[in-house]
Amino acid sequence: MYSEADLDGAVAAGIVPADTARRFRAYMAAQKASPSADEEYVRFLTGFNDIFVSIAIALVVVATSFLAGDTDLGGLAVAVISWGLAEYFTARRRMALPSILLLLTFIGGMGFFGLLLLKDMLGMNSKLFSANSDPATIIGLAVLCAIIGASAYAHWRRFHVPITIAAGTGCVVLLANSLIMALFPALRPYWAPLLALSGLLVFALAVRWDMTDLSRTTRRSDVAFWLHLLAAPLIVHPLFFSLGLLGHGQAALSSALAAIFIYLLFGIVALLIDRRALLVSALGYVIYALASVLKHSGFIGQELALTALIAGAGLLTLSVFWHTARATLLRLAPSPIRHYVPAA
Repeated sequence: MYSEADLDGAVAAGIVPADTARRFRAYMAAQKASPSADEEYVRFLTGFNDIFVSIAIALVVVATSFLAGDTDLGGLAVAVISWGLAEYFTARRRMALPSILLLLTFIGGMGFFGLLLLKDMLGMNSKLFSANSDPATIIGLAVLCAIIGASAYAHWRRFHVPITIAAGTGCVVLLANSLIMALFPALRPYWAPLLALSGLLVFALAVRWDMTDLSRTTRRSDVAFWLHLLAAPLIVHPLFFSLGLLGHGQAALSSALAAIFIYLLFGIVALLIDRRALLVSALGYVIYALASVLKHSGFIGQELALTALIAGAGLLTLSVFWHTARATLLRLAPSPIRHYVPAA
């Protein structure tokens, strides 16, 4: 089985003419009765060998971490080994799952190395959100943001693994929010709106990447996919937390109905941008909300089964009619929006 990335590589190498690749994609889209963009291809595996190699990589990385111990050099050793293995499995073999794993272990190793190094040098407080966050902790958080961001950028420049941008962005968002909490203690009760704002910024970045590849045929589309996957929980979790869907006990009927309405809005956005991450991230919350509505309606003991049936049937229907629904929605959308999203 050959992926979109393999086809792009063949075009870049001059083996397949660009026009032939374009007509081949158009033919495959016609066979499936939907544009290739609607399929939202993401390459996780190039074969079972990916899983085999990933298990071996995990063993090597974990063993290296244990042998190095809880020292400054432990994270650095993991990062160095991850980079070295990526030179073969990513740069030469272009294996999907091992490349993702090696990117995550590299950034994780550099982050752990930077954290321990800064704690030794600056005496950073281990309680980053404590009321007595000292200047050294604040400085350390800022430097750690820079270390992780620079590490992700260096890895991207060398290997161009699509998940790199999202992984680096996620680490920087987490540390940046920690830095804000440390600098401005008065903002700590407002962590949910700040996190949601971060999610909206990441979402805007994902849309920006999508706009550079509306046909969804290059690596830029894969980068956008991972950014959407990062943005979705950053937006969804704080929003539904604010509605009281993460507390103990049964949610209020008004909150449950609001959650269902928001999920419908997410569905419209997902159709417009032709991405499903928002729907998947919010699914657990909307199932809980639907169960609460049914319980208020008197379906005691049956609300979970009915909720699963309603949600599952709804998503299956949307999946079957995704292309038709997008085409209808885009006809109703303003012209500027149609210009910046994939064609139906």
